[in-house]
Amino acid sequence: MSSAKRNPIRVAVVESDPLRFIGLRALFEDDPGFEITGCSPTSIFKTQAYEVVLISSRAGRSMYDIMTGLKAINPSVRIITTGTSLNDELAIRSLKAGAKGYIEESSSAEEFKQAIRIVNEGSVWASRHVISKFIELVTNVPASHSSERPLVFSEREREVLRLLVSGRSNREIGSELGIEERTVKAHVTNLLRKTGVNNRIALSVHALTHSMLGLNPAEDV
Repeated sequence: MSSAKRNPIRVAVVESDPLRFIGLRALFEDDPGFEITGCSPTSIFKTQAYEVVLISSRAGRSMYDIMTGLKAINPSVRIITTGTSLNDELAIRSLKAGAKGYIEESSSAEEFKQAIRIVNEGSVWASRHVISKFIELVTNVPASHSSERPLVFSEREREVLRLLVSGRSNREIGSELGIEERTVKAHVTNLLRKTGVNNRIALSVHALTHSMLGLNPAEDV
């Protein structure tokens, strides 16, 4: 067996309260798989030495400004927001704004670690009821009225969808599949139309919660 160790996941925590940051960092003290760094709402833009950014909802409206700024610098940035267990609206708004996860402040250390690992791997993290509400909101079609006809995807659409769910940008997808970025955009547009959702985050969540990656492909035309 190789003795090589994985590099720790670098997590930038945007938290204006030093005591809250100390408490959060304590959750990871004995785990070499994570490297936690505290950042202010301004200093986060001066570094890209992270894989995941954790932003507290206590930042208020500035939380969305921080998210917008980070995504302008790096559209594929992996952001997790934190908040109370009673704030579903905040969770859904942060997902719509581009966060890849929402975790309750009262979660255990293991739940925080799992959320960070999942998001770092390119997937989405949130409670089941939040995901369910988010899907209903972004599809604009109540689950009880959705079409019973199974969705049909071409092999290429399935390849694009699999890479999109893993967190790749259009450019990265095109590079891996050997196709132009505009062709990737066309496939993503088709996927949005077929599933009835209206953005990439919603498409990723919809694919994961509806097992879309396991569907049998149709013939490419």
